[in-house]
Amino acid sequence: MEKAMKKLSENILDKVSLDFLRNQVLKNAYGNDDTVIAKLDPRVLIVWYLFFGLVPWFSNNVIFLAGCFILVMVTTILARVAGLVLFLFILGVFSQTGYLFIVSLFFGGNTETLIPLLILTLKVATVSLASITVFSGLDPDRLSNGLMWFGCPEKLSFSISYAYRMLPMLMEEFQNVLLSYRLRGKAPESDSFIGKLKNLIYQVKIIMQSFYPLMLNTAKRSRTTVEALEMRGYRYAATNKEVKKMKLSSLKVTYDDMLFLAISFLWFAIIAVVMSYR
Repeated sequence: MEKAMKKLSENILDKVSLDFLRNQVLKNAYGNDDTVIAKLDPRVLIVWYLFFGLVPWFSNNVIFLAGCFILVMVTTILARVAGLVLFLFILGVFSQTGYLFIVSLFFGGNTETLIPLLILTLKVATVSLASITVFSGLDPDRLSNGLMWFGCPEKLSFSISYAYRMLPMLMEEFQNVLLSYRLRGKAPESDSFIGKLKNLIYQVKIIMQSFYPLMLNTAKRSRTTVEALEMRGYRYAATNKEVKKMKLSSLKVTYDDMLFLAISFLWFAIIAVVMSYR
């Protein structure tokens, strides 16, 4: 009885964790429509992103990079990005640069090693947070329209918005396939160390086995979606200029967009003044 309850609790925790991941993805893609960032014109945000995605790589000034990082950190907070994305960001930044400083200390490094690694960390963190702000803070459809306005092919812009929709479906499909494998099989006992090792190998095995039916079901779903789009005239709409004009008519630069750009320029003016007095 105790073993059955333990296995049941583990299955419930697994289900909750998968549901949590799916909900985080949905929240990140479609749950931020009322934020300050989501209400901005996507064209303004794309230009803003190009600046913060490129300029930091051409500067080694700590004050300038720190100023860029502070600004994009504020915009990320305003975008109300999901906690899972922020966790992955912190993990990614540490895996890229943080461990290098720790390793350098073991091989005779000192505080002088900190400055170059700090510069690299600020560059990676700034570009990453700018990407998170734009691609997580904007509705996928509005982001797709913004890219289309800049001349991005319709098929590519549609693929971006469709990928947002497919990711939660993929996670749900993966959960169903994984649970079906677990119901059909029997996990090894994990009372001893050898048993825990066998159980771990078993879990990894069924996860790997789940990918083939997952890809097959995804391909079927994608084919159904393509056929539905063709029936509704997607190919004609993708090449028709009047349809494109109608789709992009909702894009308007407002007072909030100008205020957002003005605050960004003002912040850089303050950074320039600080750099001149240093």
